[in-house]
Amino acid sequence: MSVVNYDFRNEVLKHNASLSYCYQCSTCSGGCPVALLTNGKYNPRKIIEEAILGLKDKLVESQDPNPWLCSTCQKCVELCPQKVELTEIFTLIKNLCFEEQKCPEAFYSQGKAVFDTGVAIPYSNSIVARRKKLGLPEIKIASVEEIKTLMKETNFEKNILKGGE
Repeated sequence: MSVVNYDFRNEVLKHNASLSYCYQCSTCSGGCPVALLTNGKYNPRKIIEEAILGLKDKLVESQDPNPWLCSTCQKCVELCPQKVELTEIFTLIKNLCFEEQKCPEAFYSQGKAVFDTGVAIPYSNSIVARRKKLGLPEIKIASVEEIKTLMKETNFEKNILKGGE
């Protein structure tokens, strides 16, 4: 049985007061392409309901429904009659998951790749060659040392490396 966590609920409301405007009309879920593809397994309305109710254990611990499935396409935000900033709330929930080391393995792998190489998904030699053949500009990435400095200053490095172990 889930227990209401008022501190969690208040933290979400403090971060984004638009949450309190939601009246659970389900417009977000009806227009969500991920909800459609997953036959409703991913359900933005349910995530918002659990946030309103302060059900941190369901959102962060068991991730039911899984906030990581949000593609951040913003369709739910565009359709919401109450202008609830759903993707902002989902990002807050993902950040809380990260703080508690409850992220998908792919998140840790990509974070480590960014730390090591500067990109989440390195470009293959064939892609680089094809871009050159087509006359496209060389893909530039930020300085790996600069990325490492930013990750260290924000404790991302410590958390991403610890979480992926």
